[in-house]
Formats: sequence, structure tokens, C-alpha cells
Amino acid sequence: MNGTIDFLKQHESKTPSRYQENAEWRRENREWLKWSRDVALSLIDYMETNEINRNGLAERLGVTPQYVSKILSGKVNFSFKSIAEIENKLSIKLIRIMEPA
Repeated sequence: MNGTIDFLKQHESKTPSRYQENAEWRRENREWLKWSRDVALSLIDYMETNEINRNGLAERLGVTPQYVSKILSGKVNFSFKSIAEIENKLSIKLIRIMEPA
């Protein structure tokens, strides 16, 4: 048992956990995060259907591959303007407002 405790102490993180803060942030931002994940999943479907990778999507959107990675993380708080721009550039519909919950 002492060997296990010694091992854990040797590998203990020097920085405190932010798990509780992160969980609270996710709880407070739950609604827009759901929309962001839905957009990310729609874009992944688009990429699969059109057989393109992140670089290809970045090219079509006129953004960097890094920004595409951020979008696909499902953690971007989009404006309606940015959603409209993505929809127009890709000729797809990302958000349907009147769908039942």
C-alpha cells in the first residue's frame, strides 16, 4: 500500500484542479453550448458528406484551420451573423429556430 501512495505522491499535479470551476461554467453556459455542439456536429456531417478535412472546410469558410478546430470543439459562442455567414458560404442550414424542444 505504501508503494501505491508513494507513486501517487510522485505523480501528483502541482496545479490545483479546476474541475469544479469548469463544471460550474458548463452548467451556467449549458444552453448556448448545446447550440454550439449542434453546429459542430452539422459541420462534421458536412465534412463527411463532402469528403473534406478541416483544411478544406477552412478554405471554404475563408478562415484558418485553427478556427475550424475551435468551431468543431463545440465551445464557440456564435453570433447570428457568424452563423448566417457559415450557412451562406456552405449553402447549408445550421439552425432551425422553431423546432420543438
